[in-house]
Amino acid sequence: MSNFDVIVLGSGPGGYVTAIRSSQLGLKTAIIEKESLGGVCLNWGCIPTKALLKSAQVFEYLKHAEDYGLTAEGVDKDFDAVVKRSRSVADGMSKGVQFLMKKNKIEVINGYGTLKPGKKVSVKGEDGGETEYSAAHIIVATGARSRELPSLPQDGKKVIGYRDAMTLKEQPKKLVVVGSGAIGIEFAYFYNAMGTEVTVVEYLPRIVPVEDEDVSKQLERSFKKSGIKIMTSSEVTKVDTTGNGVKVSVKTAKGDQELEADIVLSAVGIKSNIENIGLETVGIATDRDKILVNDYYQTNIPGYYAIGDITPGQALAHVASAEGILCIEKIAGMQVEPLDYGNIPGCTYCMPEVASVGLTEKQAKEKGFDIKVGKFPFSASGKAKASGASDGFVKVIFDAKYGEWLGCHMIGVGVTDMIAEAVVARKLETTGHEVLKAVHPHPTMSEAVMEAVADAYDEVIHL
Repeated sequence: MSNFDVIVLGSGPGGYVTAIRSSQLGLKTAIIEKESLGGVCLNWGCIPTKALLKSAQVFEYLKHAEDYGLTAEGVDKDFDAVVKRSRSVADGMSKGVQFLMKKNKIEVINGYGTLKPGKKVSVKGEDGGETEYSAAHIIVATGARSRELPSLPQDGKKVIGYRDAMTLKEQPKKLVVVGSGAIGIEFAYFYNAMGTEVTVVEYLPRIVPVEDEDVSKQLERSFKKSGIKIMTSSEVTKVDTTGNGVKVSVKTAKGDQELEADIVLSAVGIKSNIENIGLETVGIATDRDKILVNDYYQTNIPGYYAIGDITPGQALAHVASAEGILCIEKIAGMQVEPLDYGNIPGCTYCMPEVASVGLTEKQAKEKGFDIKVGKFPFSASGKAKASGASDGFVKVIFDAKYGEWLGCHMIGVGVTDMIAEAVVARKLETTGHEVLKAVHPHPTMSEAVMEAVADAYDEVIHL
């Protein structure tokens, strides 16, 4: 039995980041992974999907070359080559994590880990043999997978989850996407841009339902303009996969409808990977598919911790990384503060992109704030017009009394790279007046933030 200071179970963006920070702090560290280093994010999520989306974006640029005074003849796509590029990017990132493990002298243990009482983990290797390891601190970071609905069982062929959607052998002619969160919306954009006929079915009254209502409306307009069909307030009641394709029964406010498609993508959320990892044996408390933790990610059993998608916070890669760093720094005796979950940015990488942080306008009003709201459309932005990317806007919400930046909501090209300004400003408790007086470069997409703030304070110049 090998002894470590820290064992991390799972090597996603929560696990591997935690392991590296642990090693930096001088702790003898091991990480256990049953598949590939980097977890879902690097291998089957964040990174390979962005590679697919970039291919779709370049393809769209080429198809619209005339809009820029250019000629591109014979433009077509090689779907298989697009998928292979995505896998190549993912493989490269996973190898990068392998390098980081060696650089930081972290022991990588390949196999399926199960928690044991007494601060131990049993690892079953490919040969079926089991080895037991112990550590003063065990951090669980096993992540999540695609959630399945009883009415929408996944068979991996005609009804698929996100992993299958990234590696299809053939491009479907017709695709039904069930769910309009980030995963569903990104794949809807990708396949539509590639030439697939796409229908999005959303149970709630609007797509991207966690976003500000104005953003949802704008994205729906943009998607419909691109040829994507949107069905909101609609529920898939059953699927029939007995024929060549799939028949999808959808219950809508106007009655029942039947859609026909080659493939259905189920994107109705995620399911935490907390089964069969020994939680019950150790006595670790769970509630509603999540491991219960305190502000520093300690479970109810001393020496055992949990971070990332398996805990109640937002299921986002950057959240898992932040939680892991905070957790290990607390273990190492550093002075740390609990994570502010109200200042976590969310990004959706469709086109136009969506990014947000803080309260929506509706949430701010429900909390009783007297608010100032500013909005600046990219149609009034010189950089956006010159780039041929004038869809969307920046929307800001401030507390009228103290000038606190309550929320920022963006939709447009490149906004996932712009949202960090609002995150940092909110962290520093920057007021609307201070943002307004911070000179932004011209011409840029980012000056739309300053213009939106100016609009909130009735000082906007370019509207």
